[in-house]
Amino acid sequence: MNNLQERFFEVEIEAEKLLLARHQLVENDRLRNANREALTALRKRARTTTTSVPSPFESIMREIEGSVSTPLVKEVCSTCGNHDSMEKTWLMFPGTDVFAKIPFHAAHTILDQDQSCLDLDSRKLQSIVKEKSFLISDKGAIADKISPGVFKSLVTLTDKP
Repeated sequence: MNNLQERFFEVEIEAEKLLLARHQLVENDRLRNANREALTALRKRARTTTTSVPSPFESIMREIEGSVSTPLVKEVCSTCGNHDSMEKTWLMFPGTDVFAKIPFHAAHTILDQDQSCLDLDSRKLQSIVKEKSFLISDKGAIADKISPGVFKSLVTLTDKP
């Protein structure tokens, strides 16, 4: 009886960790969507899309044709484009209720970095969900619905870009 009780206790702990990871994954997705919407709004404000901004080489070649004294290296931001990068824009810092008026370029750079961190966290959480689901299935807790062999094949699937 004690052995059975310990197994139930272990399965319950793993199930709670699984539910916490799923909940965190949902919250993370909500933040990612909000971040993506903010980046889209900044691109609209700058009147650029991810493909509308010319490459640095194209813009340099256009400027070289007109003038000899222009610098040979000029960075072109994919979000700012020709937009004034020092123009101030409001940004609410993640995890706080603080608004600050910061330069346009700094605002979208912060959002880009946050987006990449959130993407990485999502991938980690997805792997945790897979791992916990497999552990619960391996202990036989959901064997009445899906056999452990089938569940293992589903959990070990990997996404390829």
